[in-house]
Amino acid sequence: GLVHMEMPLCGQVIEDTADLKRKSGRRFQDESRGPIMTWEDFEKYPWPDPTRPEVYRELEWFARNTPDDMTIIAAGGIGHFAEYLTWLMGYQTFCYALYDQRDLVRAIAEKLLAQYRTAVERVLQIERVSVVWGSDDMGHKTGLLFSPDDMREFVLSGHKVLAEMCHRAGRPYLLHSCGNLSDIIDDLTDDVRIDGKHSFEDTIEDVRHVKFTYGRKIALLGGIDVDFLCRSDEQAIRRRVRETLDICMPGGGYCLGTGNTVANYIPLDNYLAMLDEGRLYA
Repeated sequence: GLVHMEMPLCGQVIEDTADLKRKSGRRFQDESRGPIMTWEDFEKYPWPDPTRPEVYRELEWFARNTPDDMTIIAAGGIGHFAEYLTWLMGYQTFCYALYDQRDLVRAIAEKLLAQYRTAVERVLQIERVSVVWGSDDMGHKTGLLFSPDDMREFVLSGHKVLAEMCHRAGRPYLLHSCGNLSDIIDDLTDDVRIDGKHSFEDTIEDVRHVKFTYGRKIALLGGIDVDFLCRSDEQAIRRRVRETLDICMPGGGYCLGTGNTVANYIPLDNYLAMLDEGRLYA
């Protein structure tokens, strides 16, 4: 991933209570305020510098040391348009700003795009990087975080630029995005032209069903629901993996994995059972 691309935010850190808890704690975003709420805040904000060589140090190390039969996926610090728009302003402030300070919202979106364009351009110069992975949560359980039209103007337009850069360089552009994206999924597949999507939650859309809808257009990544992994026994997990592979493997375009990030509260044995069954069955 990219390093030194973090942006200071407003939030709160509490104790991580998972079995594999992080000493740094669990961070929650302040939804009512952010570091950029006015034009003055925007002008003085300490934006990261994607031209610094240190940003790409880890990727370059892996490029030198990764075995020839492995590849590198560039992820982390790329494509967080919807996320940083709401984090930098605070979600509540952002929603008001869509009406009261739309020019400020646009300026932040343009600044983010400039950052990511510089980063992706540099990443694509690393020959061992064969995939670029953007990450941008855009929705919740029943819909988008803000309107489809605003999502298209401030978020999808940026992802489209990054996807085009990757395609010109002969690399696929993958997207992790949580939430119900049904209002914009056709935009993502047909206009932005993402090559694959990650993050599937059973209560929103089961990856086994998606295989027969937009899964005909793009690759599907993951799909073994995180809540299911947390609550189920080993046999149920192994059965779910087999059922998923039976449906999603034919024709290709599927990669087995968890529905979302591998959270530190997933029982380790359950996660390992998923991997083991995938190797045995596939």
